[in-house]
Amino acid sequence: MKMHTRKLLAILLLSSFGILGLSACDDQGPAEKFGEEVDEAAQDAERSIEDATD
Repeated sequence: MKMHTRKLLAILLLSSFGILGLSACDDQGPAEKFGEEVDEAAQDAERSIEDATD
């Protein structure tokens, strides 16, 4: 029974670390913000080209 309890505790601790680690990823760093700006600029350029060819 004691080994089962330790195993369960280890699983719970690892799960909680995983959940906390994922929730910490909400903050965007400068590289991710820059990447989003590049994506938006590419989409704007694509829309402009589509509007010009219509």
